[in-house]
Amino acid sequence: MQYVSTRGGVPAATYTEIILQGLAKDGGLFVPAQYPVVTKETLNSWRGLSYAQLATAVTALFAKDMNRSTIAHLCESTYTKETYCFGRAGTDFEKITPLHWLNDELAILELSNGPTLAFKDMAMQYLGALFEYVLAKRQENLNILGATSGDTGSAAEYAMKGREGIRVFMLSPAGRMSAFQKAQMYSLLDDNIFNIAVKGSFDDAQDIVKAVSSDLAFKTGHHIGTVNSINWARIAAQVVYYFSAWLQATENDDEEIAFAVPSGNFGDVLAGWIAKQMGLPVKQLIVATNENDVLYEFFRTGRYKIRDSEHTYVTSSPSMDISKASNFERYIYDICLKNPERVNELWDQLKEKGEFLLDNEEWQRVKDSGFCAARSTHEERIERIRKTWKEYQFLIDPHTADGLNAAYKMKLDGVKTICLETALPAKFGTTIMEAVGFEPPVPHGYENLLQKPQKVVEMDVNVQEVKDFINSHC
Repeated sequence: MQYVSTRGGVPAATYTEIILQGLAKDGGLFVPAQYPVVTKETLNSWRGLSYAQLATAVTALFAKDMNRSTIAHLCESTYTKETYCFGRAGTDFEKITPLHWLNDELAILELSNGPTLAFKDMAMQYLGALFEYVLAKRQENLNILGATSGDTGSAAEYAMKGREGIRVFMLSPAGRMSAFQKAQMYSLLDDNIFNIAVKGSFDDAQDIVKAVSSDLAFKTGHHIGTVNSINWARIAAQVVYYFSAWLQATENDDEEIAFAVPSGNFGDVLAGWIAKQMGLPVKQLIVATNENDVLYEFFRTGRYKIRDSEHTYVTSSPSMDISKASNFERYIYDICLKNPERVNELWDQLKEKGEFLLDNEEWQRVKDSGFCAARSTHEERIERIRKTWKEYQFLIDPHTADGLNAAYKMKLDGVKTICLETALPAKFGTTIMEAVGFEPPVPHGYENLLQKPQKVVEMDVNVQEVKDFINSHC
């Protein structure tokens, strides 16, 4: 299994060679030269596997330069009931990602049972174990630089805190996350964790990460890596729960199902696209957005038009307050038939004009790819949270509400549709209170989170200032 850049400017490399790099040196994102194929026979043989066993089987398809026994050890030590036991009372934590059926054709895939109560834990806990293993083997250190709109940061920090050879520098948009999200990150006082609140939007923070990563001398000299969803190992780890969901939802090997996915940086739904390319019977991928509806507009028109921070709205589903979806480039690379020259052309247009428009053949491929999209407003989120609680006694967070709204709007009759959960409602108390009139339950161990001391540094949107901070703490 060889990996290439979407921009075509670096030599092919292996899984363990790319996971510590993050962004490729040519500014592109690493992707497999070809996706592995899972046959119906293989898919059927996976029925009955534990989540850790399934993760081993899927990961082994992407990590051909690692021993399967090593992959199995990492997965078995990561995907345990003890790590993923922070979800709702009554949840079957043995399944790690259980399905909760609302009716015969609509289910929620519970992905928030990990230590930071968000779906990011599903891949990030594995990434922490993987990084520590690879760094120890190479006798190297790594400085992780990332940006978060809410959940990536805490998931990364909880996965990396205290690990040998790793420091984390996490950028977040000042004043644009929930109090619970901020407290989860900023209350970590470990010596290897550094929080930086940027006075701007998530896109500003993400642009700083990309700018630092594009300075090859600084990146190399300071051993800069990333855990954002531009890191392929994270995407590959997320592919696993699409297979898990399908195996739980079906009995017929030919049955196609749909997924509704709350989307900001496009990594979560991209994993579903990859699973589909591998052979998973996926009928429909529904992209759910909030008022920051750049992806919604793309899947309606074929035009991708990004927004500046001033026009990226602060909403009640803050992890999706993103107008530049990093992982979107990987999908466009596939739509362009893996042509890096065309990707470079489109991203040059994006840099110069702030938008690009696909040609007719490319747009037809998008329409044939199984993607569609729907958007939600704050009022629709509140109503969906209220209805889901009233009708099913199941409390959802505002991002999952966006996903359910999209599922109801775009669902195909007779097709089972699974909405991917983003986080537990406890992380968004103000919105939940508005919807149902009571505070969401807080999992054991998080009761006094908001009262804990916090450690964070505020900075302007300034690449050099971030570089200087990293330099002074390495």
